[in-house]
Amino acid sequence: MTIKPSILVIDDDFDICEFVSATAEAVGLNCLATTQIPEFLQALTPETALILLDLVMPETDGVELLRLLGEQQCKTGIVLISGVGRRIMETAEEMANELGLRVVGHLEKPFRMTELEAMLKKQTLPDGAAKIHTHTRASAQAKIAMTDVELQNAILNQEFILYYQPQIDIKSGAVKGVEGLVRWQHPKHGIVFPDDFIPRMEQIGLIDPLGWIVLMRGLTDLKQLMEKGGSNLRLSLNVSVSSLHDLRFPDKMAALIRESGVKSNQVILEITESGLIKELARTLDVLTRLRLKGVQLSIDDFGTGYSMMQQLNHIPATELKIDKSFVQNMSETDRDRVMVAKTIEIGHELGMKVVAEGVETATQLEFLRLNGCDIAQGYYVSKPLPLPEFLDWVEKYRAGRESE
Repeated sequence: MTIKPSILVIDDDFDICEFVSATAEAVGLNCLATTQIPEFLQALTPETALILLDLVMPETDGVELLRLLGEQQCKTGIVLISGVGRRIMETAEEMANELGLRVVGHLEKPFRMTELEAMLKKQTLPDGAAKIHTHTRASAQAKIAMTDVELQNAILNQEFILYYQPQIDIKSGAVKGVEGLVRWQHPKHGIVFPDDFIPRMEQIGLIDPLGWIVLMRGLTDLKQLMEKGGSNLRLSLNVSVSSLHDLRFPDKMAALIRESGVKSNQVILEITESGLIKELARTLDVLTRLRLKGVQLSIDDFGTGYSMMQQLNHIPATELKIDKSFVQNMSETDRDRVMVAKTIEIGHELGMKVVAEGVETATQLEFLRLNGCDIAQGYYVSKPLPLPEFLDWVEKYRAGRESE
C-alpha cells in the first residue's frame, strides 16, 4: 500500500526541495517535495497535514497557487517560503487568511536547518503526525444549517444568553468592565456561536429584535455583576448597524437604562468601523444623542476598516478597541507592533480610553503596558463565561488580588 505524504513541499528550486524533504524525513515525517504544481495538486488530499509553499515560482506563482487552494477550500496548514522580504510575505499571509486558508508560519530564504526543524516540530505532535489546528468552536455544531423558522422561534422563545468576558485595568489589574457576548442556547444543538446565526439574522431582518434581547439581558445581568465586580463596573455590548440608523434608538436606549436602575455611563455600546461608513449624517445624529444621554461609545475592531481615519475625529466615541488580529500578531511582525502602539497614541490624543482585545500571553500584556494601553481583554485574563461561572471567577480573582 502506498503511504501518502503528510508533508507537501512546492518550490521551484530542486536543492530546496531536497533539503526540506531530507529534514522532514529526519524528524520522522513522510514528505513529498516537488517543483511541479500538477504533481503537488495530485498529491494533495484532505489528509495532508502541512504544506510548505514557495511564493516565487516561474510559471504559476505562489499567490496564484494560494488563490487556487482557497477555491478548493483547502484546510491544510500552510508554511510560506520566500526570499522576497517579510512585508510581502505578511501581505500574502493576510490574503491567504482572507481566502479562508490557514497559514501557520513562514520561512525567509535562506533559512537554516535548525529553523526548518523548529518549524516542522512546532507543527508536529509527539507521534510524528502533523498538528491539525482547530479553533475551539470548530465542532459539529458549526456545520449545522439553521433554518429561518428556528431563528424566528429562538427570538420568540428568548433562547439567547450572554457570556461575559472581563476587562482589566492594565496598570492595577482591577476588573473595570465586562463585555457581553451573545450565544444561542439551541434546544437540540447546545451553545451556538454568533458567527453561525448573526449573518442570517441580518439578512432576514431579525437583527434588531436580537439586539434588544441582548441589551435587556445585559442590563438585567449588570445588577448581579456589580454586586461582585463593584458598583462602577462597566458593561460593553455590541449594537447593530441598523440601530445606528434608527433615530428612535437613543430615546429607547435611555428608557431601557432608566428601567434597569443603572447609570448610563456604565453602559458602553460597541460600534464597528463598517457601521459608521453608511448614512454617516444619520449615524452621527444617533451617536451624538446617545452621548448626550450619557451612554459611552466604543469603536470596535479598530484598524480593520478603510476610511476610519478621516471620520475618527468626528465620532463622539469615548473608547477605542484595538482589533485582536493586531494584538495577536505583535510577536510575529513589526508592522503589527507599530499599529498597536500608534493606535494607543491616537486614541489617547483624541481623549479616548484604549482597550486591547484578544490578549493571550504575558508578553502581549507587557507590551501593552509599556505602551500605555488602558484596558486588556482576552483569554490571558479569562475566556467568556456564562453569568454564574463569571460571578464565581470575579469573586476568586478579587480574593486572589487581595491576598497578594
